[in-house]
Amino acid sequence: MSALSNWFNHLSPTTRGVLLLCVSSSLFATMGVCIRFASFTVDNTQVVFFRNLVTLVVIGGIYLGRAPKRFLKDMKTTQIKLHLVRGITGVAAMYGFFYAIAKLPLSNAMIFTYAAPVFIPFVAWVFLREPMSARMWLAAGLGFLGVTLVAKPDTGVFDWISLIGLSAALLAATAFVAVRALTKTEPITRIVFYFSLIASVISFVPALPGFRAFSLAELGFLLGAGAFATAAQMIMSKAYSFADAGKIAPANYTAIAIAGGWAWLIWGEVPDLISVVGMLVILGAILLCMPDSVRTFKAWLVDKLSKQT
Repeated sequence: MSALSNWFNHLSPTTRGVLLLCVSSSLFATMGVCIRFASFTVDNTQVVFFRNLVTLVVIGGIYLGRAPKRFLKDMKTTQIKLHLVRGITGVAAMYGFFYAIAKLPLSNAMIFTYAAPVFIPFVAWVFLREPMSARMWLAAGLGFLGVTLVAKPDTGVFDWISLIGLSAALLAATAFVAVRALTKTEPITRIVFYFSLIASVISFVPALPGFRAFSLAELGFLLGAGAFATAAQMIMSKAYSFADAGKIAPANYTAIAIAGGWAWLIWGEVPDLISVVGMLVILGAILLCMPDSVRTFKAWLVDKLSKQT
């Protein structure tokens, strides 16, 4: 076992969930960059379809390559209704998010993409009856404040594109809570497989009329978006298996900082002082969710050093 994995296993379930969600969010932010490039020349319906198709091929290929005879048995589920809720709400949110990324500046679009955690505590309370502590409410509130500071609202916030983005955030929150419920009985791979299958079937019909020969660059961005999304989705599912959705949701906001970095490197978007303050507020919200991480890491480090002396 590596030093990193050993440290990770010493953390509490909540802290592990937060850290994994941070990794997942950074991958989703990178996926957003690929989508932004692809959307310059590729229709939104096809971007959504290819993103889901890549995940379906990867997950199906992993299973068929390792144990083809076990595939049908492993994919057997008694939670098909919950998978459908997760799939339908997830793909509907995807259409809205990708459209916002294509039509708005990246920083503005990301505020809608990662506004979903603001709704998660409410959705989780309604559907799962998960309790919310004062710390969770404070972390969620700080996270939303930080997102608002980083992706400052401009004249586009109250138009119909923004309404699409906000609706997508609410749908995504429902999908996240469904993932949380599914992890109680379903393995991660099965959750991702059923989502990609349902989403691919749903998104195929609208994408069909616009199919054409894509350039190598377009294919690269489409496949890259799917690859980053696949990895992010599996890590996200694992993260929500460690803790209640409301506890770790603010960690999603790390994607805002990552997306801001990409936007600066690629499009020259430089964050101002308010954006920097917002990133620090986001970090504070994350730390509220993982107060034992520093203590645990210190204890692990002392233990390792003591064994070497």
